[in-house]
Parts: sequence; structure tokens; C-alpha cells
Amino acid sequence: MNIKDIIEQKLTEVILNVYQLKDIKLEIQENKTEFEGDFTIVTFPLVKQLKKNPESIGVELGEALTTQTDLLESFNVVKGFLNVKVKNQFFVDQFKTVTDQFSTIEKKNAAVMVEYSSPNTNKPLHLGHVRNNLLGFSVAQILEEAGYDVIKTQIINDRGIHICKSMLAWEKFGKGETPESTDTKGDHFVGKYYVEFDKELKKQTNIIFNDFRVNNFERFDTPKKEEVKSLNEKIDLLENKKKEAIQIADVSELSTLHEEFKKQFQAALDNDSLISAVPKKVEEIISKNVEEKISDEKEMEIVRAQTKTFTGLFKEIIEIESKLESEKSNLKEICKPLTEIMKEAQKMLLDWENGDEKVRNLWNEMNSWVYKGFNETYNRLGVDFDQVQYESNTYILGKDLIQEGLDKGVLYQKEDGSVWCDLTDEGLDQKLLLRSDGTSVYMTQDLGTAVERFKENNIQKLIYTVGNEQDYHFQVLFKILGKLGYEWADQLYHLSYGMVELPNGKMKSREGTVVDADDLMQEMHDIAKAKSEELGKLENLTAEEKEKNYENVGMGALKYFMLKVDPKKKMLFNPEESIDFNGNTGPFIQYTYARIQSLLIKANYLYREVSDVELNQSEKELIVQLGNYKSVVEKAAEVLSPALVANYVYDLVKTYNSFYQSNPILNQEDENLKQMRLNLSNLTARTIQKSLSLLGIETVNRM
Repeated sequence: MNIKDIIEQKLTEVILNVYQLKDIKLEIQENKTEFEGDFTIVTFPLVKQLKKNPESIGVELGEALTTQTDLLESFNVVKGFLNVKVKNQFFVDQFKTVTDQFSTIEKKNAAVMVEYSSPNTNKPLHLGHVRNNLLGFSVAQILEEAGYDVIKTQIINDRGIHICKSMLAWEKFGKGETPESTDTKGDHFVGKYYVEFDKELKKQTNIIFNDFRVNNFERFDTPKKEEVKSLNEKIDLLENKKKEAIQIADVSELSTLHEEFKKQFQAALDNDSLISAVPKKVEEIISKNVEEKISDEKEMEIVRAQTKTFTGLFKEIIEIESKLESEKSNLKEICKPLTEIMKEAQKMLLDWENGDEKVRNLWNEMNSWVYKGFNETYNRLGVDFDQVQYESNTYILGKDLIQEGLDKGVLYQKEDGSVWCDLTDEGLDQKLLLRSDGTSVYMTQDLGTAVERFKENNIQKLIYTVGNEQDYHFQVLFKILGKLGYEWADQLYHLSYGMVELPNGKMKSREGTVVDADDLMQEMHDIAKAKSEELGKLENLTAEEKEKNYENVGMGALKYFMLKVDPKKKMLFNPEESIDFNGNTGPFIQYTYARIQSLLIKANYLYREVSDVELNQSEKELIVQLGNYKSVVEKAAEVLSPALVANYVYDLVKTYNSFYQSNPILNQEDENLKQMRLNLSNLTARTIQKSLSLLGIETVNRM
């Protein structure tokens, strides 16, 4: 119980004694005003009940707290706010209590399962997975610190058509190469063949697309001939509209923009490519020049500002292009299943489902390459799992629930044999759970997996860490489980988080579209190395020690920057900004920890209890902050937000730095006071270390 809790408890007793009012809780704030006092009590909620002015209530409560408790040294009332100065001994006792109880955890006797990561085995982890893994792992750490038993889990999507695409491409183009023979990380190796499949699919799709554009169904046939003809008419109409719009477009204003706009616009006309892609191409060219010439970003800022002008000039053409590309995409979707490579992939999936030995052996081998690669990424990211499930084992789960739902009248069957759940009374829609051919959908599998998890584990809560694009899916999942009669359905929680992006031009992605997790982590390591070498404070360390330091600082910067933002918010991750040694960053907090370690080493520090010491304001403020640690953890566990811990430890560091700058420690002549300040420094370091560990961040002793 921290000092604020003690005041709240005493205040409740006083309000009952003085006013005979039960269960009244007044807001208690740390006093940041110029008026004397450690805490401020807000009295206004009592005004209406007591029909008294707030000043009178403040005086009455101050006097009662002074006479009925041994808590206060003094008080004053300012405009209804009761400022109280707590006796020095309470702060001394509070520090002893916090120190003694720092490592104790009050067990909740409840178990929580946290699911996160859950990747596909056809490609490496990317930037989105980084936020997912860091968030899920940190929430699990916080829940453990709050006293829960925690099971960390993931379900790996290791089956389906997307997996067969990588397998088929390797068979066709791999020539027997392996991750070992090419010295390639396993998940990147398999991901390369997923890209190869997509290239070949696009090539074959375009051949059929071009054929269908002239309505020639001799080489390639389709049962959707009428739809093809209709799409062709729309495409023809839009292409004519685009030509007309280009002819009447006023291009004279292009001369007011960066010269690259004019060049790329002309190239788009010559190649019959998209006008809407011009700004992106211009930015890529300028960004490359900035990197090569090590120039500043002023030119880039001009280009970004002029993009709006460009899109405004060609607004009509860009709108036509958007519709045109949409209709072309619709036509290509009809073409894709007709390609030979897609037919082969579908056959491979069928062979897999039928247990074909050759296909299964290839599947096992390629997945093993991916798992090895994933584990390398997880180890570097610092996350782990207690359980791992595989979709290949769970995709049939849930089918047994269908009959149960039909028997209860919760589900219904259509004439074609498909099974649905009507959620319109819940403000949702009708959800397909079983196709007419008897095959399940993802929702069916998720229903079965949830039931299995509660059956196999003694858990009271299940948390899904999944991006906010799946909000609706989880609403439906939880509602259906509730309708099926599972009482624990209201203990399911979707930890929804926003997308994470990088500033344009800050990093190159491996395939041009997705930022690879391994590339990002290496980038952070390299930036940390450059910054550390610039500061030049690691000269006495071995090469191995330096590399470990760079890694801890780089990963600390990445994790802290990701986790200090409320999970629900979309975020922009800036690698350079995250690794700043000043401000609300991981390295700034790690640096304060390192500074304290240096101080304690110089002092040959050993803990000795100090009970008789007069504390100043900065020492009291630090004790209050240290006393808030457990309540912050409790709140973070309640709302599942590592951001609360991140911002707490930042505030703690700021408070400590203020204390450190205003109070001599090593040259303090009063040995009692010196010991107390060293004790404060030591507990601050321990609290920083513990807080950072909840975020998955390691500390360093030198920076």
C-alpha cells in the first residue's frame, strides 16, 4: 500500500466519522502547485451532499485528518483544494515497505492465456509481426508480475493454398537448393519462392487477361463468359474516358513543380502506365538521390508538399484510373483460377489433404526450414511461447460444434447444406460456419480452438493479440461462443492494435512492399552502434561486449518506442528518433540505469536500512514514484496496456534525474543521508530494470 492509498484509507474513515457518509472516495493527486503540501485532495464531490462550500469542507477534513490520525504535519486549503503535508516518517516507512515488498508478488490464483504472433509459414515475419509479438509478450510479462499464471501461445498457420504456393514454386524453380546450400535464413528462403509463385501467377494471369480482353475463349475457357464481356465493356469505356481526360488536361502547371514530376508524367503517357503512380515514383527517385548524396531532406519535403498539387491537377484522371484498375482487377480474379500454376497449387492442396506422402514430406521439410528461421527471429526479438499450436492439427476442430449448435437452435442450415449463425439481433450479420460441401471456414476453426484451449488448460481468460482489421471477426467469434452456451465466452478478449508504419524512405524492405523484421532489427543494431561509437564511451569493452551493448540498446529503442504508444493507436515508427539518448526513449532510460550502476560501484554500495533521516521534497517525490510501481502494474494488467508501464518508467527516470541533479550523494558528509540517497538510487535502478523487463527490454551497465 503506497502513501496515496494510506491517505485514501484514512480519509474514508474520517468522512465516515465526521459526516456519516459511507464508501466516499475523493480524488487524491500528487501536489504540483506552488502551495505547500505533498498531496492535494479534491473536495468538490462532497459539496452537493453536504450543502457546504468546498473551502469549509477542506478545513473540516484537514482538521479531522490532523486530530484523528497521525498522518499529517500540516494542511492548507486553496479554493476548495485541500493540500496536505504528510509527516516525514511516513515517507521513510513507505520507502522501507516498498523496498521490502519489491520482489513479492500477490498471486491471483487465476490463469490467463495470451495468444500472439501466429504467422504463416510461407514468408518471414514483418514489421506488423514485430508490434504484435512485442505487445503480446509484454502483456504476458505484466500479467505475471500482477500475480496471474500466464500461458503464452501461438497458432501457426502451416497449411492451406498459400503454403502450397511456396512448395510448388520450389519444385518448379528451386533446382534442389536449400537454405544451407544458399546460406539463407530458412523463412526468407521459403518466402522467396512464395514471391516466385506470385511472379509466375501474374505472368500467366496477364496472358489470359489479354486473351479475354478480346473476348477470345478458344485458348482459355470460363463459365463466367458473360461477366467477362461485361467487365470488358466497363474497361473499354473507362480507358476511352481516360484518353479524353488526358487530351484536355492542362499540363502547363507542371512547370511549377519539381522537374521529376514532368519527367515521370511524360513517362507514364509514353508507357500507358498510371498517372496516379507518378508522385510515388518521384519520391523514390528523390529519396535515392538523398541517400546517395547524403543530402538533407529539404528536397524531399518539397516533393511531398507538391504531391497534393499534382494529384489536384490530375484529379479526374486519377479517379478514372482508380475505377479502371478496380475493374481490371475483377477481370484478373476470374483469370487466376484458370492459370496452370494455380490449378497445380490447388491439386497440391488436395493431395496434402488426402495425405499424399511426397507432398507431406516436402511440406514437413519446408516448414522445418521456416520454423528454424522463425526461432532465430523470436530469439533476437526476445519473445517465447509456452505452447505452440498448428493449423494443420486444428483446422478440423469446430465441426463437432456445428451439430451442437443446430440441436440448440443457435445455428441454422440452408437448402444447399451450408450452416450459418444469425447475429442480426446482436447488430451483426449472418455468419457462414460450414460451406455447402462440408468444409469449414476460419471462424469454425477458431470456435473449435477456443473450446479446445479451455478444455486442455485451466484458464479463466483468453486474450487474442491481433490487429484491428480483425475487430469484426472477434466480435462474431465471441458472440457465437456465448450463444453456444460457453460461460467463459465473456472472458475472451481481443487485444486490438493499430497498424505500424515507417517514414517513407527510412528503410528498404526486402521485397519492396513489406518491411522485414530481421532487416528492421539489424537496422536498429547498426544505428545503436553508430551512436555509441560517436559518443565514444565503450572503449574499454571487448568487441563481444560492445556488440552485446549495441544489440541491447538497439532492441531497447525498438521495443520501447513500439510499446510506449497505446495499443489501439496507429503508430509511425522512426528508427532514428527511437534511438535518441534524450527524451521519452528506451536508450534515455537505459542510460539512467547505467549512470546509477556507475554511482553504486563508485560508492562500494551495500544496503543498510536508514530509519532516522529528514527528507527533502525531491526525495519524497522519488519515494512516491517508487511506491506507485505496483499500482501501475495492476492498472496495466487490467487494461492490457504496456504503454502505462513505459510511461511510468519514463516519469520515474525524470524524477530520479531531478533528484540526482539537486542532491549531492558521494560527497554528502551526513552518512545517514548519504546511505538513504544511495538506497533510493539502488531501488530506482531495480525498478527501472524490472519495468523495462516487463517491456522485454534489457538494461546495460555502460553506454
